[in-house]
Amino acid sequence: MLDAVSDAAWLESMLRVEAALAKVEGRLGLIPPEAAASIASSLLAAELDPEQIGREAVSAGNPVIPMVRMLSRVVPGEAVGYVHWGATSQDILDTGMMLVARRALTLITRDTDAVAAAAADLAVRHRSSVMVGRTLLQQAAPTTFGLKAAGWLTAVREARSRIREIQQGGLALQFGGAAGTLAALGERGLDVSRELARELGLVEPVLPWHTARGRVLALATALGILTAAVGKIALDVLLMAQNEVAEVSEGAGGGSSTLPQKQNPVAAVEVLACVRGVNAQVALLMAAALQEHERAAGGWQAEWPAISELFRFSAGAMGRTAGMLEGLQVNRERMTANLLQGGGQVMSEGVMMRLAARIGRPRAHHLVGEAAAAAVNSGREFGAELKADPEISAQLSPAEIDAALEPGSYLGSAEALVDRAVTAYQMEMAEGK
Repeated sequence: MLDAVSDAAWLESMLRVEAALAKVEGRLGLIPPEAAASIASSLLAAELDPEQIGREAVSAGNPVIPMVRMLSRVVPGEAVGYVHWGATSQDILDTGMMLVARRALTLITRDTDAVAAAAADLAVRHRSSVMVGRTLLQQAAPTTFGLKAAGWLTAVREARSRIREIQQGGLALQFGGAAGTLAALGERGLDVSRELARELGLVEPVLPWHTARGRVLALATALGILTAAVGKIALDVLLMAQNEVAEVSEGAGGGSSTLPQKQNPVAAVEVLACVRGVNAQVALLMAAALQEHERAAGGWQAEWPAISELFRFSAGAMGRTAGMLEGLQVNRERMTANLLQGGGQVMSEGVMMRLAARIGRPRAHHLVGEAAAAAVNSGREFGAELKADPEISAQLSPAEIDAALEPGSYLGSAEALVDRAVTAYQMEMAEGK
């Protein structure tokens, strides 16, 4: 990804746009065909210095102006007079950005597919691995680790679909000339636009989008949603890896410079750091989208580094998540121990629902709540307090209470939900989507 969004990559993409523009205009007869061929071959072989362009861009306001000026040194003869014919700087830079984004998204989707595959594998292997479900960081009711992993899988799949939509229809040509009218090309502007989009493999938009930045925001928010999905995974792993919980651990945790015993969940930490970086770039791009008239005064310029940072942080988040899940160690015994930690109180809802079928939900909720409070105060097992309550014991036998306290008996549709999530993923993969 560092290569894909480097200064050299941006420059290469802009040169590709200029070369494609010359080819199309030569084909349409707007410039001499021999000049078009000379420009295209010279630009695709050009070796310009990104640092020098960057220095000169300070006074020019964007890197396209010095780039075009430097092309006079690499395009021979009279052909140099036809470079950048009818285009404006933003046409070249924005279209180049679309080419940069296309390559970067290919890398992102590769790691996204690896994350989905690892999450699907965990969902299948732990379909019936019972663990405590937690709400507001407190023990709530039983679930399975397979369902948790299926939730990770589904969130990543849904976010991946947004990325795919952008890959298929969101990367658009920018071509409008100085003020969005294509006036420099006379009546042939739309012909050039259509053929240039086809030449570069980009969508031809209805209108130039110089100061309508919805496409940039769609890209940014899609990556924000995707990295939020893996940030959720990392946060779950981080919480489950705490010593007091110890339900999972990273296969290769990091050590401490001070404490010999520590094995830190560094992959999860790094994912969360990257997600915060993505969030910052999304916010910046949102702010930059408010642009003046037909050309932005600062907003457009703010986008360039933010786009590169957006992809770098996204790649970091996705790559580290894939590795983290592929090496994740799952401790089923600890999951079982944590389920039993509260003396069975995690099964309160299950007991209440059995009792409610006989005396109604409000009364059942009250009685089970009182038994839970008594267990906390007395230090006795929750089951013992339930059996000691005369009203409860009049409705449920000791065997029924024991059955209601079995975590595996209160999983509802957990396994079916895992199957549904995994099947949806497998069907998507089989269809090549």
